[in-house]
Formats: sequence, C-alpha cells, structure tokens
Amino acid sequence: MKEKQLRKGRQKKKGLSKNDAKREHRIAFMLNDTEYNAIERYLHKYKITNKSNWYRTTILAHIWKIMEEDYPTLFNENEMRR
Repeated sequence: MKEKQLRKGRQKKKGLSKNDAKREHRIAFMLNDTEYNAIERYLHKYKITNKSNWYRTTILAHIWKIMEEDYPTLFNENEMRR
C-alpha cells in the first residue's frame, strides 16, 4: 500500500501489448500472375498502401474465424439444439 502512495504519475505497462510485439518470423510465398494482379487491383481500388499489414490482418482474420468455429465444446451441436 505504501508503494502506491509514493508513486506519482502514470505507471508503465509491463511487457509488450499485442500491437507492440516484435515481429521476428518471416513468411514468404509465391503467387501466379492472375493472383498477383487480382491483389494489386484490390489494393489500388481501396487505396491500401501498407501491403504487409493488409496481408497479415487478412490472413489472421481468416485463421481466427476458423479457430473460433472449431473451438472445442462440451456437447455436439446437435445435442445443444435439442
């Protein structure tokens, strides 16, 4: 309790938040001409300038959606609907 009374101002966060986490792992993949042109048209149409952020958020959004759907439950879907 004494320690809290002596400190003034804002406290520093411990650790890194999700957005501040250092990215250390590189992933590379290849596209054919049709796939590349489709992505380039999309990025140009919606004025997306940060490609790496767009790839990251698009891929992870899909992965998180699938993981949420496949989340283990105690009962089957059919048993819960009865």
